[in-house]
Amino acid sequence: MNYSKFYLGLDVGGTNLVAGVVDEAYRVIAKESMPANAGRSIEEITADMAEVSKRALEKAGLTLNDVSSWGIGMPSCVNPKTNLLVHSNNFGWKNVPVYDYLKKHIQLPTYIANDANCAAYGEALAGAAKDYTDVVMLTLGTGVGGGIILNKKIYSGYDTMGAELGHTKLVYNGVPCTCGQKGCLESYASSTALIRRARELMPAYPDSILWNYCEQPIRNINGEMIFRASEKGDPLAMQLIDEYIGYLSAGISSFITIFRPQIIIVGGGIAEAGDDLLKPLNERLFVNTFAAEEIGIPTVVKAQLGNEAGLIGAALLEKTM
Repeated sequence: MNYSKFYLGLDVGGTNLVAGVVDEAYRVIAKESMPANAGRSIEEITADMAEVSKRALEKAGLTLNDVSSWGIGMPSCVNPKTNLLVHSNNFGWKNVPVYDYLKKHIQLPTYIANDANCAAYGEALAGAAKDYTDVVMLTLGTGVGGGIILNKKIYSGYDTMGAELGHTKLVYNGVPCTCGQKGCLESYASSTALIRRARELMPAYPDSILWNYCEQPIRNINGEMIFRASEKGDPLAMQLIDEYIGYLSAGISSFITIFRPQIIIVGGGIAEAGDDLLKPLNERLFVNTFAAEEIGIPTVVKAQLGNEAGLIGAALLEKTM
């Protein structure tokens, strides 16, 4: 192999544990996965986190002695004051000493960061933002994840608990959010929010082709159907997409005004709409963002690395923490 230093990464999701070995050129040279089986004890799950990571090493022809560190991306973060994992909804963990469990299985310098931060970091190192130092990324899926990269490093506030972009307030006392607050960006710019809004309006539009796409049961509607119907000129779908992009642009406009990044990245299921999302979104941002005409604004682009962004970002956490 051409690169002498290797990093071990783990992307922890509610469904799967995905481990990989990444080299100094940010290439994933080996990868393994196993089901997360989220209902089990922390002892069982952390044992599997270690096991799948060791399998990735074996697949790469390496041992623990060959890697610099173990980086882990999770839908949570570690409280630097207590060293406890704060809250992982996927596993039902709250304020658990996760490092203590992990060290029983792998004795390496170990770093844990929020999975959205890891995805943003991966895209900044090797993906859509590899040529930039200051980046904001949003993942538009069931929720809205966010990551901020400043000077090529993860920025998450003085206590590492920040950069929860999906839970910034968009509407005062607005739609309830899964976090317990109201009016969060996630409640308006996630795929869940787009689908919820479609279900609310479809009964008033019996002639919409969305009914054909979902084959009548309104519960079957999804984001891809809405974008496809909008392309066909369906009035309801066009209204839904216009409203959705309006909310999303409002959130991104605020992030541009605060951070002035060089580029904005969007990933997740909604981003698969490609130019049907990006073109009107960029146009709306230019109109709605402070001083856009005078100083310009960053372009919103689609993420490039897919699921490997989080894995690469996790593996390289030692460089940013």
